[in-house]
Amino acid sequence: MERRKTWKLRWSKLVRKIERVHTPVDRQVLLQKLCLPDNPLVLAFANAHAMNMLANSESFFDSLCTADTVLRDGSGMETLFNQLNIPPGLNLNGTDLIPDIVSKFDGRCIALFGTQEPYLESGVDFVEMNLAPKSFYIRADGFHENDVYYLLAVKHRPALIVLGMGMPRQEEVAIALRSRLVHPCLIICGGAIIDFWGGRTSRAPLWMRRNGMEWLFRLQLEPRRLFKRYVIGNLVFLTRTLIFSAFNRRLSRQILKRQA
Repeated sequence: MERRKTWKLRWSKLVRKIERVHTPVDRQVLLQKLCLPDNPLVLAFANAHAMNMLANSESFFDSLCTADTVLRDGSGMETLFNQLNIPPGLNLNGTDLIPDIVSKFDGRCIALFGTQEPYLESGVDFVEMNLAPKSFYIRADGFHENDVYYLLAVKHRPALIVLGMGMPRQEEVAIALRSRLVHPCLIICGGAIIDFWGGRTSRAPLWMRRNGMEWLFRLQLEPRRLFKRYVIGNLVFLTRTLIFSAFNRRLSRQILKRQA
């Protein structure tokens, strides 16, 4: 009973934490804020996979919920907010938003930490050619201890650090870096973003992205690796969404009854 209650409380806290953006103008305001940090800041994204993971992992929940900014990512989260009668706002998935952020850091030092060679080098080349040609780059693959990333960041003082290690590792590294760095920088939990830039993973056609079906495209590319995440995981997420929305309705009625 206690375990069933725990995941609902975690979901409730993260739902309140997520920053929803409703207009293109608000999106630009958000970008400006993220690109001028006064101290180390962590940007993370919450999608259906993250919600499933934090239901079972207290450490991941703590890492994600203590990020400075958490944004809604994907159609699954739109479904969740709609079930809660909360306007979901724009879909600010990292794969589309992060390139816009990177371009605003052009001319400042950028660190790409994640994936593996040769995709990491290809990813750096892509970013340098297409997004931030005036920047200086440092890079490291995604399989080092936290101290390696920290020492590189201390030495080069990147204004932007993009982590492409996947959940929950990147969130753990992000929080560790923020706790030790002192220079202003934005630390992004980027998932597969460096793999996309490096050509390891392909983007879905635009029509699939616009209709919230990029997960299906990725499942077709890597069915064995992603079956549990996208097929079983999506069913678990939708079931939990229905349970959670009913839980919130009951809680609201109890609060109103006590206030009456």
